Amino acid sequence: MASSGTIAASGSPKAPTAARVDWVDYAKGICIVMVVMMHSVLGVELAAGETGFMHVLVAFAKPFRMPDFFLISGLFLPLVIDRDWRTYLDRKVVHFAYFYVVWVTIQFGFKAPVFAAQTGWREAGLLYLESFIEPFGTLWFIYLLPVFFVVTKLTRKIPPFAIWIIAAALETARISTGWTAIDEFCARFVYFYSGYLFAPYVFALSERARRHPALALAGLATWALVNAGLVAHGASEWKIVSLVLGFAGACAIIISGTLLARAHWLNSFRFCGEHSIVIYLAFFLPMAATRTLLLRTSVIADIGTVSLIVTIVGVLGSLAIWQAALRLNAHFLFERPDAFWIAPKKAGPVLQAAE
Repeated sequence: MASSGTIAASGSPKAPTAARVDWVDYAKGICIVMVVMMHSVLGVELAAGETGFMHVLVAFAKPFRMPDFFLISGLFLPLVIDRDWRTYLDRKVVHFAYFYVVWVTIQFGFKAPVFAAQTGWREAGLLYLESFIEPFGTLWFIYLLPVFFVVTKLTRKIPPFAIWIIAAALETARISTGWTAIDEFCARFVYFYSGYLFAPYVFALSERARRHPALALAGLATWALVNAGLVAHGASEWKIVSLVLGFAGACAIIISGTLLARAHWLNSFRFCGEHSIVIYLAFFLPMAATRTLLLRTSVIADIGTVSLIVTIVGVLGSLAIWQAALRLNAHFLFERPDAFWIAPKKAGPVLQAAE
């Protein structure tokens, strides 16, 4: 055990599922903050009609923000993929489906009056029903995760390298059907499957960074310069290049998480990583409320500063909502009730994207 109380990287994903891996939480924390930042910054800039200094950070993170999140989501799948289908579907499908239904209803409830004013309540109701086919708002990530889990288990008898090649080809093909689930599946599955397929190598990379921090820092500096240069010149969007940058950025976040865990720095990122799904589910409300308040009052003129504040409030506000829900016995918002389990209930945390 690491002194932080979590399991340190050991070159293998075969750690007890009840414990946590320290650098994984740091990496997930960095990812979820980047996700909140992206939605906050782009939302503010769209509403204000101008960009601020935070736009540069969002652009820098775009090549690897979601690839790393999906790669980490598949990282511990080798530990549980052999479970019977009932247990597997309970943990990997019903689990996320429950939270999607709850939170899409909450999000839609806040936005329904606006939709109704534009198209009428009948159309608003149809739009709500459509959200179970076309992922709604920020929730597409947890909509897509169960699909990835099921596809990976169903294709176990197919040579893994063939699956990986197909997945990489789908990312490179830039599929654009207009349907979020299809398009994002094609763009992101290669990263999730890589987390599953190459988990031992990912843990080995983390262990190497832990043992050789100076070399790891030099690698991070080189990556940051290359990533920034390619983003600045628009080359990060090129085919093949985007795939390479996705993996390179994912490795960079893994190394960053490892170094932070090694030094026990910035524990706030680790805390956010431990509760990444909580933040993902709830950040939309404090984010939207703060954005509206600051832009309407014009208390702060600088758009970059407004974006930064909205990002911070989005993260902290979601955690505050979680704590309020626990104190008000609204546990169903963040904990799946017993009635919605189809397999024996497991012990330990219930809101983990990857066990």
